[in-house]
Amino acid sequence: MNPAVEELLGYTPEECFGKKFRNWLDVVHPDDRDRVTEEFRRVEERGETVYYAPMRVRHKNGSWVWVKAIATSYLSANGERYILEVTQDITEQVEAEQHRQQLEEHTREARRLESLGVLAGGIAHDFNNIMVSVLGYSDLALQKLSPSSPARLMVEKAMKGGERAAELCSQMLAYSGNRQLAVGAIDLNAVVEEMSQLLEVSLTNKTALKYELEADLPAVEADPTQLPQVVMNLIVNASEAIGEKGGVIGVSTRVMECDSDYWKGVFFSGEEMAEGVYVCLEVTDTGCGMDAETKARIFDPFFTTKFTGRGLGLATVLGITRAHKGAIELSSEPGKGTTIRLLFPAIQQPAEQVAQEVAVPDGWRGAGTVLLVDDEAHVLEVGGLMLERAGFEVRAARDGREALEVFREYQADIVCVVLDLMMPNMNGEETLRELRRIQGDVKVVLSSGYHEQDMSERLAGVSFAGFLNKPYTEDSLVGKLRQAIEGDG
Repeated sequence: MNPAVEELLGYTPEECFGKKFRNWLDVVHPDDRDRVTEEFRRVEERGETVYYAPMRVRHKNGSWVWVKAIATSYLSANGERYILEVTQDITEQVEAEQHRQQLEEHTREARRLESLGVLAGGIAHDFNNIMVSVLGYSDLALQKLSPSSPARLMVEKAMKGGERAAELCSQMLAYSGNRQLAVGAIDLNAVVEEMSQLLEVSLTNKTALKYELEADLPAVEADPTQLPQVVMNLIVNASEAIGEKGGVIGVSTRVMECDSDYWKGVFFSGEEMAEGVYVCLEVTDTGCGMDAETKARIFDPFFTTKFTGRGLGLATVLGITRAHKGAIELSSEPGKGTTIRLLFPAIQQPAEQVAQEVAVPDGWRGAGTVLLVDDEAHVLEVGGLMLERAGFEVRAARDGREALEVFREYQADIVCVVLDLMMPNMNGEETLRELRRIQGDVKVVLSSGYHEQDMSERLAGVSFAGFLNKPYTEDSLVGKLRQAIEGDG
């Protein structure tokens, strides 16, 4: 042993030949010891030169040091066999390689999730267009049926089925990251507390729900309609993991200071996470836990470990978290339960109450012409029927270019434009800008299967009078039109 051993392991050469080092293998990591023993035997018994695979050895301070080594044997002049070994510290190289591999894994995971999100969002968008006609015609049929009609119950059940399908689309859009509504400064504790009664009744009598909410929690910038869905999905998932045997679900909140080292272990993040203060929502359960294969797929859409089920709950959680620039940390082992930790950037703004949309009174009648723009023929048909029932004349256009032609021809009569955002040839954004150039104060209600996002940023300051989510009913369509026409938009 030369003096360099003290720099490598903290021991002096004298200590290495003392009681502490009766055997070189004593300082080798237990997981590496069998392999190193076999490699050493090849040198000792066969006289081979061996390049050891990287191994961990214990420093005097208790930490582990990565080293690489080469060993060879030779015979002295008097016939005795000696072994010469040269060892080099490669800890920095190994840690740099591990970090590189981790970044590559993060990148692959992000691309995979992005691809699944694009697929889910595209399917949901097209399906939402179909649901406009399903719900729209069902709604119109109900209004024509008398209360005593035997067909009324069947149509109502069809409406319920359509609403469940629309909710499924909504969850798929949440997974794709395209479902972000009006955001505000939200108190995460208030969200959990408001849902506590609903959460309690959703569990079996054998499962206890325990809260640990940190006081004076900073606000997060979030959609108040989505965070409750996140909490509920996490609780339901934990309850299903516990099953009939019963157990404990813990719901806690706290403030965390997250640096770059912390983010290295958080795999389910939407993008590179910045250092700073985050608000943490943590849900733990004493359920069955998950193996590595299950953990790798748990946030995939439609993946489920149950015999039956949609498997959209945690996929929705991931989509909503990513849309809010948050991250997810997952910890689970078979038989040891699961912990899911969500982290959202904290903001300085105090939490606020989000204003609720005022319902439009029944019986309101419109006047004038509405330009309905959509590339789906069935949407134009059922939407036109709804508008005509509300008292409007309707002009239809199948894309942006046709919409501009119709608008120029009937501009004097058009009181509002209902404009689909996703269209071929000329999309809704381009069409909106052109409409504003023709008439600066034109009333435009944007419509899409995607939920409303930060439109002011996306449209670079081009204003619009309202946003209508697909699928919609007659009440929601007419209500948006009334707000647009009578408001300041």
